[in-house]
Amino acid sequence: MYGRRTGTPAVAPVLTGLAGWLPSAVVTNDDLAARFATTDAWIRSRTGIARRHVAKPGEATSDLAVEAGRRALVSAGTGSADTVIVATTTPDRSCPATAPVVAGRLGLVEAAAFDVGAVCTGFVYGLATAAGLIAAGVAERVLLIGADTYSTIVDPQDRANAVIFGDGAGAVVLRAGDPGEPGAVGHFDLGSDGTQEELIMVAAGGSRQPFTATDTSRQDLHFSMRGKEVYREAVTHLTASARNTLRHAGLKADEIDHFVPHQANLRILRSVSDELGLPPERLRSNIESVGNTGAASIPLALADAAARRIVQPGERVLLSAFGGGLTWGSCLVDWPELAPTPHPYEGGEEPTP
Repeated sequence: MYGRRTGTPAVAPVLTGLAGWLPSAVVTNDDLAARFATTDAWIRSRTGIARRHVAKPGEATSDLAVEAGRRALVSAGTGSADTVIVATTTPDRSCPATAPVVAGRLGLVEAAAFDVGAVCTGFVYGLATAAGLIAAGVAERVLLIGADTYSTIVDPQDRANAVIFGDGAGAVVLRAGDPGEPGAVGHFDLGSDGTQEELIMVAAGGSRQPFTATDTSRQDLHFSMRGKEVYREAVTHLTASARNTLRHAGLKADEIDHFVPHQANLRILRSVSDELGLPPERLRSNIESVGNTGAASIPLALADAAARRIVQPGERVLLSAFGGGLTWGSCLVDWPELAPTPHPYEGGEEPTP
């Protein structure tokens, strides 16, 4: 079943390519400890993060998205896609969208291209959008990229958020296929609660509060998050969405081989995994080495797990995300046989298993 209100379509999105990309600059906990008079132990204990990659000056979201997208197309054994979707909170510009720029740089100049803005849930929303386009016969092959450069919107003087967020991009290629074949993506659960938009926000820069050089405060110009409240909401909605998805699929939690949530905070991930009754070894996370990369976090975690050969063909993978809006969403993937996936770190080096 796709979503909560529709039946299983005759055509489903099938995962055929996967890749990630991270900028080369790295900020360690020791770097931040010097800036904020804190310690590596304090940061690890509250976030589970040891380091994060950040874009260099002049390096934009599209630059990361293009490289992740190029590598995903190579993984899929194709150079083409008729649709390009970029899920991001940090587009290159407020106008135009980033996806057409990415498509053009990849040589996909006639592809349909648009952005999805669901903050950290953007990749799951993008998967659902791709599923709808494929089921309707509008698209045959979709390149979906989650890409964010949070370093461009997080105040470097804000300890609470500067220790959490990193930059990166992850991408998948989806083709039209059969709902029962390996790689099929489905059983979506999506939701939102706009009455709590203030919990995760960049206040200024939109039509509600346009940026002005004289009146916009530093705080309103940067990303803000009310951490304690977000923690509670994230655990609640991630757990409920994952359970809804399992119910749609007629599955129990112990039938899931891998749980890959949005890499928000290791304490959140463990709490949700515990609520679902999943053993710790089924939780997949790479937050220690990349931090919270927004819409890029799920595909980056998938690329990391695939490169380490942790996920095997035929295994069931549950994806769940929560982000600003508030938004949340989950879906299932029957893991396919993919071409060897290079590790998302710059240079593509394989990690030690």
